[in-house]
Amino acid sequence: MRLNELKDRPGARRNRIRVGRGIGSGKGKTAGRGHKGAKARAGTSINGFEGGQMPIHRRMPKRGFNPLRRKQVALVNLGRLQDAITRGRIDAGKPIDEEVLRAAGLIDKARDGIRLLAKGELKTKIEITVDHASAAALKAVEALGGKVHLRAGAAAEETAGAQQD
Repeated sequence: MRLNELKDRPGARRNRIRVGRGIGSGKGKTAGRGHKGAKARAGTSINGFEGGQMPIHRRMPKRGFNPLRRKQVALVNLGRLQDAITRGRIDAGKPIDEEVLRAAGLIDKARDGIRLLAKGELKTKIEITVDHASAAALKAVEALGGKVHLRAGAAAEETAGAQQD
């Protein structure tokens, strides 16, 4: 076999359809575009156009990946808690609860609860009542001999959530 003997397999190349070249071609007159309207015209791009009405993608609220019923919890970090104790805004000898945290300016309002997180370092023994606490925060407080009290409803939710996982 030589280069001048090479050729395509039968059916590998087909002629393009020449539209609008007479009714005998099968694609004459309207060239497969139907009759009138914006789609029959040249140079139109109408994706999402709804005849002047506000398109549905602009009418719908933009929610993205945010859950609709997301719980809004107030976050309290151990580092900020320690800072408030050293500045004298919180008395570590007394139990710490929502009112104490609000008075110290650590939270604005509880919303759906208070979550204790382990960011920062705690150096003082405390007794705190919150709705949720991370495992690392529990470990850090208990290592100093302190206690974390989880509210009854929140503790039941967390154990139920842990059983589902």
